[in-house]
Formats: sequence, C-alpha cells, structure tokens
Amino acid sequence: MLKKILDFFRKPTPNDDLANQKERKNSMQTSTCQMTGDCRIPDRATLPKDLYKQLADFIATLPTKEGHLVTALHKAQAIFGYLPREVQEFVADQMGVSLAKVYGVVSFYTFFTMVPKGKFPISICMGTACFVKGADKVTDAFKQQLGVAVSEVTKDGKFSIDCLRCVGACALAPVVMIGEKVYANVTPDQVKNIIADFQ
Repeated sequence: MLKKILDFFRKPTPNDDLANQKERKNSMQTSTCQMTGDCRIPDRATLPKDLYKQLADFIATLPTKEGHLVTALHKAQAIFGYLPREVQEFVADQMGVSLAKVYGVVSFYTFFTMVPKGKFPISICMGTACFVKGADKVTDAFKQQLGVAVSEVTKDGKFSIDCLRCVGACALAPVVMIGEKVYANVTPDQVKNIIADFQ
C-alpha cells in the first residue's frame, strides 16, 4: 500500500511522460469496441442495446477521436432521438473523455436535447427577425393544434415543439423546421395544414 502511495507522488521522468503521451494518443485512436471486441453498454441501460452497438460502430469509423465529440453526439442523437445521461456516459466512454465534458457540449448547443422528442420534432425560430414577424403567434398556433406546450411531446409520440434562438435564415422569417423540412414565412393560419403534411 505504501509503495502505491509513493508511486502516485513520484515525479514522472521525461520517459514516463513520453510513454503516457503515446498511451493517451493510442487510446484516442481506438474505441472500446475495437479494444475489447464488444460494446460497454451501461449496466442499467433502458434503451435498446442494438442502438448502442450502432453508435459504437460509427465511433469506430472516425479517423480520430480528438475533435470529433460533436460529430459523435450528432450521430447519437440521430440514433436515439435524444441524449439522456446513459447515452452521454456511453459517448464519454467511447470517446475517452469525461462525462462533464460531454455534458458541457450537450448543454451548450441548443441543437442537442436531453429530453425525448417526437417522431416529427417541430423547431420554431425565435430569433429577432422571426420574432418581429410573429413567430410567437406561430408557436401559439402549434401549441393549440397539438395540445402540448413547448418542450413537450404529443401523447402519440408524433410531434414535439421546441423554440430555437436562430437558424440563420432571417430572410425567410418566420421559419419553422419539422425534422429536415423547412417552412418559410409561416403564418398561424398555415399551421393546421403544415401538421397535416405529417399525419
């Protein structure tokens, strides 16, 4: 025990530092799946294990782990639909980073969500141009038509409503996105027909 403590406080030699750097670099290039041959899925995983395998396989194809955390999180959200703690833990493990770093990225970017979204997520831009042109009234129309508030999912799991800061399409204000589809110059009276496109 004393030897372990002394080793912990032992000042590393230049050779130790070089070896540690090489080890870190190697671990950054190789996923857990590549090293062990299987995915380290959280013990209390509540989401389908095959989805974890799909995500691990994607991460294994990345040319390098360094600088690709956002890419991995984008893929994770595309696979799972949202990023709960267990998925964040899995990404942290696979990417060789801390859970705190993953959470920092997820909580910083508004694109990422930690709560489930509907099959057809409705994103309403609330940037200055969109707001001035009535985005708040468009939001109210969606809430009334679907019977849910912002950040909620309809009972059938089809739709969810979210508001974004800005989507960078100010000339098209107000802008609504449903999945990958973009609707420009939306007015409250168009909302019913927009929803009908997905039913």
